[in-house]
Amino acid sequence: MSVTLPRIDLDKVASLIREVAAVEILPRFRNLREGDTRQKSPGDFVTIADESAEIALTPRLIGLLPGSVVVGEEATAKDPNVMNALAGDAPVWVVDPIDGTGNFAGGKEGFVSMLALIQGDDILASWIYHPVSGEMTIAEQGGGVVIDGRSIKRFAPASAPRGVLAYGSRGVPGIAALVDKRRDRLTQVKSSRAAGIDYVRMAKGEIDFTFFSGIMPWDHAPGAMIIRELGGHIAYIRADETYRPSMALSASGILSATSRDTWRDVHEKLFGEG
Repeated sequence: MSVTLPRIDLDKVASLIREVAAVEILPRFRNLREGDTRQKSPGDFVTIADESAEIALTPRLIGLLPGSVVVGEEATAKDPNVMNALAGDAPVWVVDPIDGTGNFAGGKEGFVSMLALIQGDDILASWIYHPVSGEMTIAEQGGGVVIDGRSIKRFAPASAPRGVLAYGSRGVPGIAALVDKRRDRLTQVKSSRAAGIDYVRMAKGEIDFTFFSGIMPWDHAPGAMIIRELGGHIAYIRADETYRPSMALSASGILSATSRDTWRDVHEKLFGEG
């Protein structure tokens, strides 16, 4: 389904993300105090920077697009019903204030701020910002992908695909064990431990596929927009289900690749019957 992009200034959204990162995120990088970090669940960290950035973004995003709603990672952790807005008619901002919170909390630079604009379960635009380097990636439905003002070429065929396998406790039971058993069938590159960074690596031609067992929309909707705009393929692993953000509570894993052929090849090696 194709939906017309609501009237929105992409650069204005990018400026807002930069401003919030400058105020709420960067001052706390490598400067977290005792009690500023906690685990929502085993291995799933949240910091005061995540929460403060999401709180700062929410009213300003709604102000940019009246009638829109915000689905944020931290708000959803407190009230899972927030996710219901994804399949509704109103424009939805999907917010991940810090993707790669574990890296951020550990003083490592591998984290980004991510945002996607969705309507009718269709991704219309996305932003991935690296606060430390200042790199901004913007993707727009039908408008391609731009990194720091430079248009990115569509994906070229990969003769020897290599990519990232990111799996663990997240996702359906058994999937991690299956991938672990079959991972040697593929050429792998170490994960950045931040989905947004790995999707940007695909845009830059550094990797050709990614698999994630975790499927929450704030982790993948921004990257899905990039993959689609560059001619790649992204889908849930069960029967090649088209990626839709609202399916995050029922799907089983997300595989993306620079082409449908590469997607099928990787899928067969990981999840085929052989």
